[in-house]
Amino acid sequence: MPETAPKGLARLAFGGDYNPEQWPESVWQEDVRLMREAGVSMVSVGIFSWALLEPAPGTYDFGWLDRVLDLLHENGIRVDLGTPTVVPPVWFFRAHPEALPVTADGRRYEFGSRGALCHSNADYRAAAANITTKLAERYGDHPALALWHVHNEYGVPVSACYCDSCAAHFRRWLATEYGTADAVNEAWGTAFWGQRYGGLDEINPPRLTPTVGNPAQALDYKRFADATIRENFRAERDILHRLSPGVPVTTNFMTALSQCDSIDYWAWGREVDLVTNDHYLITDGRRTHVNLAMAADLTRSVAGGAPWLLLEHSTSGVNWQPRNPAKSPGQMARNSLAHVARGSEGAMFFQWRQSRRGAEKFHSAMLPHGGTGTRVWREVVALGAALDDLSEIRGTRTVADVAVLWDWHSWWAQNLEWRPSEDHDARERADAFYEALYDRHLTVDFAHPEADLSAYPLVVVPALYLMTEAAGRNLTQYVESGGTLLVSYFSGIVDEHDAVHEGACPGVLRDVLGLTVEEFAPLLKGDTVEVTGPGGTGLAADVWTEFVVPRGAETVWTYADGPAAGHPAVTRHRLGAGTAWYVSTRLAADGLDAVLARATEDAHVPARPDLPRDVEVVRRTGESGSYLFAVNHTGTDVKVPLDTPGTELLTGENAAGRFEVPAGAVRVVRLDG
Repeated sequence: MPETAPKGLARLAFGGDYNPEQWPESVWQEDVRLMREAGVSMVSVGIFSWALLEPAPGTYDFGWLDRVLDLLHENGIRVDLGTPTVVPPVWFFRAHPEALPVTADGRRYEFGSRGALCHSNADYRAAAANITTKLAERYGDHPALALWHVHNEYGVPVSACYCDSCAAHFRRWLATEYGTADAVNEAWGTAFWGQRYGGLDEINPPRLTPTVGNPAQALDYKRFADATIRENFRAERDILHRLSPGVPVTTNFMTALSQCDSIDYWAWGREVDLVTNDHYLITDGRRTHVNLAMAADLTRSVAGGAPWLLLEHSTSGVNWQPRNPAKSPGQMARNSLAHVARGSEGAMFFQWRQSRRGAEKFHSAMLPHGGTGTRVWREVVALGAALDDLSEIRGTRTVADVAVLWDWHSWWAQNLEWRPSEDHDARERADAFYEALYDRHLTVDFAHPEADLSAYPLVVVPALYLMTEAAGRNLTQYVESGGTLLVSYFSGIVDEHDAVHEGACPGVLRDVLGLTVEEFAPLLKGDTVEVTGPGGTGLAADVWTEFVVPRGAETVWTYADGPAAGHPAVTRHRLGAGTAWYVSTRLAADGLDAVLARATEDAHVPARPDLPRDVEVVRRTGESGSYLFAVNHTGTDVKVPLDTPGTELLTGENAAGRFEVPAGAVRVVRLDG
């Protein structure tokens, strides 16, 4: 079995992307001196350095990298060494312009950014394997080496190419997946609009068409593109495993960011030795710490519950959003430790020293333009000390309360064209349900729809349009065995080929929910409806309604107005030893909470009214003990109840009863016993 923890790293990881090639060599000594002052334990090196390592075809210059790695080793700093295959040198593209990707409308990108690659291109694959081999042969047993870092943020910014090389590769992929053109025709439903193919050689990628193309073809192309990128990762990984045994191999994911929704991280999580993630706050007016918690929970789930590593986030503002506010005092540490609470084995940043040139010169860094006299630097040093105090939690696992189903294939299918309403956003529903669970202070595991769910008293399905027959059977068995299921509208509608399940909607969920949906009735933009329920309570809803017909389910809330007036809006179905809830409209936050209150009661998940809003309480447990993280995102001091007394690791104080967590602070208690 490959190693899963960074080799030789005895503390939590703390550091960032280190790009010494951007600076005169005279700066390097200052860098490592300040790294030691800050408590840096690991840095990522070489991710964008192919043009420096191979300045001309077959000509290599490793001297500068030798000196960097030796210097870091001499100063006790471990290295996450990148294979620089995200940006081949310009000479490569001049020799092989066809390795630049082509868009669906036939335009070829130019050199000058990053991540612009045709992953089917044989010349790129050969060149990537060559530079990876050279690096592994030279540094595979270097004493500073802790981790191999393949490529960078696969799928960003280009996940699919539509060139002729990809067309040929797509046909080979279809031959493997389906065997024959007849099987493809059946899966894609090509009898519609006369799209039938006589042979696989007639099939092209889903390029620009005058109106909507075949949705099943588009869905399969997303699968093909993801699989193709993953092939390239595996090729580099296998070289590194062979030439550098005992050193784990990873690549940095971006699990919860919509910018990277082209990657099936369930599949990728099985390929890396250590799951790592990059996370940046999306400053769109929402509570950014909720998305942070969601990203951390999702990354931990992709890792199968095992510890993972936050490989990039920002010390303060980023540079690529329309508005890029600075983090408030204390927010950097709070964000970092919130990731650690949810399973990360440290907190790494982009980047160590803030760039003076290039596209990311206004992206914050551990060492800002203003140097060591800045607030950011002082907070970086303080965070390094805090992470050192928490080293004993390494290897422990975060404890979850409930599960949320998540499937990238369903997002891909849902986001294709010509759906009942463009106002329905499946990702928005996932975010909304997660936030509702977060506000009830429940820690979430995400799970694939076909995964074993027996450990969870409550499973939430926010909006999974695509669900297989196996997933339907899995959920039915889960409820029959005593689980509580909560499903949102427009779930279970189509199979893995985007074909509507035979019979009435909601397809594979009909039996477990005890109902059918005769017709979708999406609302016009701006329209709202009211649903009334127990005790005459009224809840506001918008975007979507349905004509629901109970077939064993009981009606709990009813549409008071709108196109489905008088029909069930929220239902509850007892099946076997469990219960299944269905929400057929888009409820606002108070409505989701009202339904969750009933569902958690069915699931015997305890309410936590003694915990203030925006205060996270998360547990990690393992051989070294049990630890409670309390993260206060509010501007006031709060009291957090403690069932078991213990020692607060960041202050050394005893903690018992209701212990205080200052405004904006984090406390970590090692529980006694």
